[in-house]
Amino acid sequence: MVNKENYLAHISLDCVLFGFHENQLKVLLLKMKHNQQWALAGGFVKQQEPIEEAASRILKERTGINNIFLQQFYVFSNPDRSELHLNTDQLTSISDSNFAEDWFRQRFISIGFYALVEFSQVTPTPDPLSEACTWWDLEEIGSLMMDHNQILLKALETLRMQLNHQPIGYNLLPDKFTIPELQRLYEAILGKKLDRRNFQRKIMAYNILRKLDERRSGVAHKAPDLYSFDLEKYHQALQDGLRGGW
Repeated sequence: MVNKENYLAHISLDCVLFGFHENQLKVLLLKMKHNQQWALAGGFVKQQEPIEEAASRILKERTGINNIFLQQFYVFSNPDRSELHLNTDQLTSISDSNFAEDWFRQRFISIGFYALVEFSQVTPTPDPLSEACTWWDLEEIGSLMMDHNQILLKALETLRMQLNHQPIGYNLLPDKFTIPELQRLYEAILGKKLDRRNFQRKIMAYNILRKLDERRSGVAHKAPDLYSFDLEKYHQALQDGLRGGW
């Protein structure tokens, strides 16, 4: 059993891990052993550990990836957010897996992070409290444990607001991609269709893409050109903020 003295009491982290695959925005979820509910990836903070390092550690344990792009976006502090209705059997099940029963009876303030990964690089791995860890299509996610639906919605809202200021495309797409694939990523994040001509005109005007001497193979119609991000120009453009809405 983990020594609870090594961790900060009353503080937890919840991480909304986004991926993009087959034109769908994905979220990594865990199925909890004690109540069979699905939940966001999360954990606790060690006594001498910075918050950002704790989030990186938790995400590495769930994905196998170092140096994941992450952003703190909100603190969830509703006094009723913890599941005080857990029955004795459920608490015993949890304590057998990891921490002592009284650890889970305390009030937790949760710090929310969103993280972005390239889907194919992730090896989903359950934690000691869960029996499964898998990707879900954003649109198919139902009721989650505790206030995790609220956390997910706030993360998505933040992602949309920061679309023109953070390297979201770079972190969610593979190194080589087509303009239609980039457009479908933006559509998945924004939750709406975008005009093809207008999108291509705007994205090319930012001068952040490098056209490669390659085409996408294995497609039914004319093979589209492949692009990559010009990282120097991309980061400079993000500092200034990509102009205009979508």
